[in-house]
Amino acid sequence: MIQHVGGEARIIRTPDELDSAAKLVLPGVGAFDHGIGSLRQEGWDTPLEQAVHQRKVPLMGICLGMQLLTRGSEEGQEPGLGWIDAQARRFRPSDPRLKVPHMGWNEVRQMRTDELLPASASPRRFYFVHAYQVECADPADVLLECEYGETFVAAFRHANIWGFQFHPEKSHRFGMELFRRFLEV
Repeated sequence: MIQHVGGEARIIRTPDELDSAAKLVLPGVGAFDHGIGSLRQEGWDTPLEQAVHQRKVPLMGICLGMQLLTRGSEEGQEPGLGWIDAQARRFRPSDPRLKVPHMGWNEVRQMRTDELLPASASPRRFYFVHAYQVECADPADVLLECEYGETFVAAFRHANIWGFQFHPEKSHRFGMELFRRFLEV
C-alpha cells in the first residue's frame, strides 16, 4: 500500500536497521504478550525507543501495533511500551448480537484534526478486526472514535506517534490517503 501511494517501503529485519529509517510502521496481529515479548526478546525495544523518542522518527502503530504502544493490555501480563498513557481492554458489548472480535467496515467520528486526518466533509470508513480496544487517559490524544456497542478509540496521536485500531492497508481509498499523508509528515 505504501508503494501504491508513491512511497518506498522495506521490511526491517534487525534492530540495527532502525538507524536508517525515516518513518516506521509497527504492524501487529496476535496476542499482546507474544507481540511485546518478541519485541523485547529480539532486542527491538531500546532501538525503537531511541528512534521514536530521541530521533523523533514518526511511528504508525496498526492494530496490535497500536496496543503495544500503551501501558499494557487486559489480554496479558506483560507491560506495554508505555509511550502513550493508555490501556487495552477487551470488548464487552452489552448487545449479544455484537460478536467479538469486531470485524468489518465501520464509519469513524473525527474528534480532532491532524496532519494525517484533516477535516473531512464526507464520512470516513475503515476496516477493523480486533477483540481489544485502547482507552486513552488523555482525551486530547484521541483522533477518531468508532461505535461498536460502545464508543471506542479508533485512532490516537501522541507527539510523533500515531495508533490506528483499524487496518489502513485493508481500507481502500481511506487507508491510501492515510498512508500518503504519513509519508508527507
